[in-house]
Amino acid sequence: MTTLKVTIWNEYRHERQNEHVAGIYPRGIHNAIGDYLLQAESVEVTTATLDEPEHGLTDEVLANTDVLLWWGHLAHGEVRDDIVEKVRDRVLDGMGLIVLHSGHASKIFERLLGTKTGTLKWRDDGERERVWVIESGHPIAEGLGDYFEIPKEEMYGERFEIPTPDELVFISWFEGGEVFRSGCTYRRGRGKIFYFRPGHETFPVYHQSEVLKVIGNAVRWAAPTQGAASVAGRTEPIEQIGVSTAK
Repeated sequence: MTTLKVTIWNEYRHERQNEHVAGIYPRGIHNAIGDYLLQAESVEVTTATLDEPEHGLTDEVLANTDVLLWWGHLAHGEVRDDIVEKVRDRVLDGMGLIVLHSGHASKIFERLLGTKTGTLKWRDDGERERVWVIESGHPIAEGLGDYFEIPKEEMYGERFEIPTPDELVFISWFEGGEVFRSGCTYRRGRGKIFYFRPGHETFPVYHQSEVLKVIGNAVRWAAPTQGAASVAGRTEPIEQIGVSTAK
C-alpha cells in the first residue's frame, strides 16, 4: 500500500503573536490538522511555515508532496513569488492543493484561479455558521449529513470574487443572514484544487470533527488520479492508498 504524502503549509504567525490563538493551537494550526491526518493509515505528513528557509517549500519537499494544504492570513505579501511559481507548477503537474479560510487571498490561489480573490464581505463577531452540503454524493462530503454547524466563526459573505467553481460542494449561512460559497473545487492542469472556508484562528474550528472530516476527505479527493498515486514514479492505483477519515 502506497503512502500518501501530505504537506501542510501554515503562515504560523498568529499562534506565535497572539496568546489566545496559542491557547487554542499550542503547536500551530498545521499540527492540529496534521495530528488528525496521521490517524489514518499510510499517510505521511510534513509541515512547512512561512519563516523557514524557502518557506519550508524546497524543491525536495514539493517533489515529495501529493497534496499541499495552505493556511495564510497576516502575511500573504511576504510569500516569495518564485516559491508561488514552483507551487503552481507542481499543481499543474498533478499535485493537489487545499486552500483553507483566509488562504482565499493568498498569492498561490489567485495565481491559479487567474483573478483577485480577496474581495468578500466579512465580520468577526463569532457568529454561528451552518455549512450546508450541496453535493451529498461528492467524495469531499462523504460521511456528512445535510449540514453541520460551527458554533462561533468569522463571517464571510458574498459577493466572493472567484471564477465559477467546477463543483460547489458546500454553502454557508450565518446568523446575520449572509451566505457564502464555502466549499469549491477547481481543476488546473493535472491538479485538483479545493477551497474550504471555515478556519478562523481565534476559534477552535480545526478541533471540530466535521471540519477535520472534510479536510481528510479533500486530501483523498485531491490526490493525483491519473492512474497512479503520484507523479513521483509510483504506479499503484489511487484506490489502494489507505486514507481513512472515519475518526
